[in-house]
Amino acid sequence: MSKIIAIANQKGGVGKTTTAINLAASLAVLEYKTLLIDADPQANSTSGVGVDPRLVKSGIYDCTLHMKNPTKSIVTTRTPNLYLLPSNIDLVGAEVELINLPEREIMMKNMLSHIRNDFDFIIIDCAPSLGLITLNALTAADSVIIPVQCEYFALEGLGKLLNTIKIVQSRLNPELSIEGILLTMYDSRLRLSNQVVDEVKMHFHQMVFSTIIQRNTKLGEAPSFGETIIMHDINSKGAMNYLNLAREILKKNSMATQSTGNKNTVATLREN
Repeated sequence: MSKIIAIANQKGGVGKTTTAINLAASLAVLEYKTLLIDADPQANSTSGVGVDPRLVKSGIYDCTLHMKNPTKSIVTTRTPNLYLLPSNIDLVGAEVELINLPEREIMMKNMLSHIRNDFDFIIIDCAPSLGLITLNALTAADSVIIPVQCEYFALEGLGKLLNTIKIVQSRLNPELSIEGILLTMYDSRLRLSNQVVDEVKMHFHQMVFSTIIQRNTKLGEAPSFGETIIMHDINSKGAMNYLNLAREILKKNSMATQSTGNKNTVATLREN
């Protein structure tokens, strides 16, 4: 059974796109066929997996707004088992176009209904806003991951996002659940980082993932090469963090890691 997970936080700079790209890549190398959807006009997920947004002729905009067959817009990536439904600057106008459309909140859900069974996981990278595109993603998703950076303003805006999720649950998508709150940009040397971890866990308890994404140079480098952390340096701390997050999600959803296959895939990448 396939699962659609939105990565959402209206606050920018929290590691949302980094999480979308590298969680999708980690699930893929664990041998789950995974689709990454770039639902952000900045198209950072698109460029982050090696696709030039300027060369995208058809993407999420055309499929959601103009009902183009998404199978014709999905492209392969350098990461085994990872596919991309790209974005480009055209998505900027989508918010305006959606306003006057009937059933405007379920356009993405309708589009994904045609392809969701072609993949084990669909990961949606949302824009840093709570606009109609993000609302569409939350309506289409089975669950949402909320990245929260281990910095002073960690909880700023989180209440607003959780309220939006409750509204979506009550009016548009009663099946939507919170997959978890993911702590990112953690630096164990900083007292502040540890304080934020303690505070978030105190407030949200079991909603917080056990896996914490640590600050890692390789995570910052990878997008400049158009690579996921898995392809850039699978032996890095960042790669290990995201592989652990993928395994935690699989365990939470009672989905077994495909042991023989993924060990061989990961081992091959490490050797290369």
